[in-house]
Amino acid sequence: MDKLSRKTKGDAKGAKSLVVCFGEMLIDFVPTVGEVSLSEAPGFKKAPGGAPANVAVCVSKLGGSSAFIGKVGKDEFGYMLSNILKEHKVDNSGMRFDPDARTALAFVTLRADGEREFMFYRNPSADMLMRDSELDVDLIKKATIFHYGSISLIDEPCKSAHLSAMGIAKKSGSLLSYDPNLRLALWPSEDAARTGILSIWDQADIIKISEDEITFLTGGDDHNDDDIVMKKLFHPKLMLLVVSEGSEGCRYYTKKFKGRVSSSKVNSVDTTGAGDAFVGGLLNRIALDVNICQNEMELREALRFANACGALTVTERGAIPALPTKEAVEQLLTEVSA
Repeated sequence: MDKLSRKTKGDAKGAKSLVVCFGEMLIDFVPTVGEVSLSEAPGFKKAPGGAPANVAVCVSKLGGSSAFIGKVGKDEFGYMLSNILKEHKVDNSGMRFDPDARTALAFVTLRADGEREFMFYRNPSADMLMRDSELDVDLIKKATIFHYGSISLIDEPCKSAHLSAMGIAKKSGSLLSYDPNLRLALWPSEDAARTGILSIWDQADIIKISEDEITFLTGGDDHNDDDIVMKKLFHPKLMLLVVSEGSEGCRYYTKKFKGRVSSSKVNSVDTTGAGDAFVGGLLNRIALDVNICQNEMELREALRFANACGALTVTERGAIPALPTKEAVEQLLTEVSA
């Protein structure tokens, strides 16, 4: 099947194109006050987290169709997360509940110096124990886009489940979308992280990375150097490589063109989930038209939309609660262009 004439699943029946997200969903504990270290925090508030799950909710809140596949504990937190997906109209039929392992927890804060600090509790957590025999194969096969990160590559048996799911999606004609979402604290070493992230690099059709991840993956090269990005990170099968630049916007690279799209200026309260909102906004657009990466004007519009999704997310605390609706994004874009 031609990549660009591939499925917009169910279009003939009027169904929306489906984005299926695979990986971790967990509980983030964030300080009740801002700009403190974890040790200084007087208290914590629980919030749903996990990059792939955030992306799935973002797609749904934007009016798209999404599903999440992953594993949580057969505990109160696991049930809570499953219900949150359901409340946001994300298909959670691919979720599994482990009776012997707890739902993953992460304590996260943005310190006064701007550095994000993480502390994870997963030894092992349920998301690490997803098995390929537990995959919802039929759901994966329906995906117009199959999206994932790299955290699910760190440990077995989840790594094998991840690779199996990618294979099923690719064979069924799905576009593969990859956001490494580097969390060094979870990997055995920097070398293991670099090797693990790059091990599936050349299979993706769409990749989103941050500037810091460019520097890390290239062994210290300048993240602003287009030649470095194209020579070391762009591969022949890649349809689109996007570099997120935070409040500045993003850069994009395809086989035919490259450029930069600036972001809307907003008052930042909490950057948690902004990158996931960006990815959700972009995948929402690509799922509706998989040929969008062939037209630079249309791609730039999709990236403006994705930038606005990220910008709106930083104006509120938390990830999922701050993810925007399509109407809010369109209003921001209208205000900016007025």
